[in-house]
Amino acid sequence: MAAMARFERDIPIRREVDVLVVGGGPAGVAAAVAAARAGAKVGLVEGTSCLGGMGTLGLVPCFMQFGDGINFLADGIGREVHDRLWQAGGAGPDDRADERFGHLGIRSEVLKTVYDDMVTEAGVQFSLHTQLIAVERSEGQVDLAICAAKSGIFAIKAQVFIDCTGDGDLCAWAGAPYAKGDAEGNLMPGTLCSLWADIDWDAIRAAGQNAEALVPAALEAGIFSQHDRHLPGMWRVGEHIGGGNIGHAFGVDSTDEESLTRALVQGRKTVREYERFYKRFMKGYEQMELVATGALLGIRESRRVMGDYVLNLEDFKRRAVFTDEIGRYCYPVDIHAAKPSDEAFAQFQQEFAALRYAPGESYGIPYRCLLPQGLRNVLVAGRCVSSDRYIQGSLRVMPGCYITGQAAGIAAVLALECQADTRLVDTKELQRKLQALGAYLPNS
Repeated sequence: MAAMARFERDIPIRREVDVLVVGGGPAGVAAAVAAARAGAKVGLVEGTSCLGGMGTLGLVPCFMQFGDGINFLADGIGREVHDRLWQAGGAGPDDRADERFGHLGIRSEVLKTVYDDMVTEAGVQFSLHTQLIAVERSEGQVDLAICAAKSGIFAIKAQVFIDCTGDGDLCAWAGAPYAKGDAEGNLMPGTLCSLWADIDWDAIRAAGQNAEALVPAALEAGIFSQHDRHLPGMWRVGEHIGGGNIGHAFGVDSTDEESLTRALVQGRKTVREYERFYKRFMKGYEQMELVATGALLGIRESRRVMGDYVLNLEDFKRRAVFTDEIGRYCYPVDIHAAKPSDEAFAQFQQEFAALRYAPGESYGIPYRCLLPQGLRNVLVAGRCVSSDRYIQGSLRVMPGCYITGQAAGIAAVLALECQADTRLVDTKELQRKLQALGAYLPNS
C-alpha cells in the first residue's frame, strides 16, 4: 500500500460561470459553443495547448462519416466545423466539397484555428494549459472544479458542469459509476498517429495496392515487433503529405499515466517499423519522411460513465428510436482487437463487417445517456457517454462527439432554468432548440 500524505490549502475561486465545460475536444467545443450561443456564460478548460484533442494534437488524419449516405447526421455544430474546415483549406485534397458520408481528411493546423474562431466568436471564456485535478461535491451535485495551471491551483464555480474529458474524469471523481473495457478489463489499443511528407499519391493510386493485405508478408519478413494484422492506414491530407493511423499500442489505459508513458514510448518505435514497411512493400512511399508524431496518444476506449440509460448493442441492431432523442448516428461498431493475434483480428473483422448499416439507417441517442447516475447538475458528452462497449465502438468518433456535445450544451442552458437540475429539463424543448441549431432529429 502506498504511503499517504495530506495536502491542504486555501485556493482562490478564480472564475464563476453558468456552465463549465471540462475538456476542449470535439464534444467540448460543440458543448461550449452551443451553450454560449444560447445565452449562457460559459467557461471551457483544456489541459493541452489547443482545442480539438485527437483531431488536432492527436493527428488523427480523418473524420469518420458525418452522415448515413442520405442524411447529414452530425448536423448543427458538426456541419459548421465540416464547412469551415473545407472553406479554410483544411480538408484533404481528394475529398469532395460535400463529403457527408465518407472520410474527410484533416489538416490539423487548420482545424485548430477553426475551433479557436468558433469558441471566440461565441464568447466562450476558455483557457488552455488548464488541467482539471479534482472536484468538490455535496449532496449529489458538483460545486467546484479544481484546476491547476501555470499560475497555480484554483477553483471554478459553475451551476452546471459538462464532462467532455473523454475519460469521464469529472464524473468519476465526483462519484458517478462507470464501466471500462470488456468483461476481463481488456481495452481497445491506442494509436500514436503521425504525419509524413514526400508521398507520391499519384503512384499510390496507380499501384492500387491494399496495404493491410501486405502485412502478413511484412510479419514474415520480421518488419514488426508485434503480431498486429490490423492496419487502419494512411490518409492524404496534403499534396504530398499523409496522415498515418498506423500501429497499435496494446494494453494502454488512458486513466493511468504510467500506462500512457509506456504506450507513447512504444508508439514512437512502432512508427519507425511502419516506415520500413511502407518503403519496402508499397509503391509511392519510397521517399516518405516522418514529420511528426502526435502530441497526444490516440485513445479509442476509456471509461463509459453510467447514466440513466445505457445505450447498447440491441439498440444498434434495432435502429432504435427514443422519445428523448437528441441525435442519431450510424458509424459501424469498430472495436479494435485488444490483443495482437490472428484470432483477435478475425473477430474484429467479423464484427466490423456484420455490425454496420445500409444507407439511410441509424440509431437514436437518448438524452438520458448524458445524465450521470447520482449527479444532478452534471452532463457528459463525447466518447464517455453512457453506453455499452459496442456502442462506444461506434459513437466514440468525432462526428458522434459533436452530436452529444451540442445536446449537452443546450441541455445545460435549459437546466439553468430548473435549479440546475438536468433531470428537470423538458426534452421536447431541448429537441426544439437543437433543431433550431440545425440538429438532425427526424423523430422529435
